[in-house]
Amino acid sequence: MAASRTDFALSGSYLESAVAEWTVGAGSESMSGAAGGPKGGSTVEVTGENFKQLVERDGIVLLDWWAAWCGPCRMFAPTFEKAAAAHPDIVFGKIDTEAQQELAASFQIRSIPTLMIMRDQVLLFSQPGALPEAALEDIIKQVRALDMEKVRAEIAQQDKKVAGA
Repeated sequence: MAASRTDFALSGSYLESAVAEWTVGAGSESMSGAAGGPKGGSTVEVTGENFKQLVERDGIVLLDWWAAWCGPCRMFAPTFEKAAAAHPDIVFGKIDTEAQQELAASFQIRSIPTLMIMRDQVLLFSQPGALPEAALEDIIKQVRALDMEKVRAEIAQQDKKVAGA
């Protein structure tokens, strides 16, 4: 299942995730902390083995799709790390597209860096490009402020329209 919709809560549509394709592996040592989740304040290496566990949790999850050879990815990394330190209640995951090619393909990642933001298992934002610190902070503020019950109701309404078409 590939991602097909973009930026629901922040611009009017939403993105279906490929979570169903991924299973939780036995060894996810990079994900430690309370209730089996990652510790806040730092980034988590995301792999096919821990992806589902990471994104199926409640709360906010930011995903940075990157590669070591990518100049803009290297430029964005300190901004992402700084935001992770400033928001210890949010999970900040980094997905190396070279090491996780199947995962990147399932989300149709064509340009890196790409930032995805989920809240309570709903993918709200997906955009390629290195964001400046102020823009990243603004997006985090918007995601925090969302009424997720309203978001889910709007998603259900859109799904009804699609199903009836």
